[in-house]
Amino acid sequence: QVQLVESGGGLVQAGGSLRLSCAASGRTFSSRGMGWFRQAPGKERVFVAAISWFGNRPTYADSVEGRFTISRDNAKNTVYLQMNSLKPEDTAAYYCAASSRYTSGTVRQQDYDYWGQGTQVTVSS
Repeated sequence: QVQLVESGGGLVQAGGSLRLSCAASGRTFSSRGMGWFRQAPGKERVFVAAISWFGNRPTYADSVEGRFTISRDNAKNTVYLQMNSLKPEDTAAYYCAASSRYTSGTVRQQDYDYWGQGTQVTVSS
């Protein structure tokens, strides 16, 4: 089992920045592909960013490309999502996910086996 706990969410004005963290505990963290997803009110959960266990080959949704950066520190069992130039449409609950089957980060929710409880990000205009 892997437990994931997100933190770093909050209220920010448009154009501002936040950094989300996802702390993992339990079974081996470093061999897992990790991802961030988000769910806005009344909408389905969608892919945001993913990263391989090497920490390379990050993948981003088109809507956040160039503004968000995913990274990981395997020594700290933590994955991060740096969010810059935030927009009101980035408002959502953000979820961290870990895969037990893939070492690369994938865009598909079904490839992830462990999920955090989420952290709320609200961007005011």
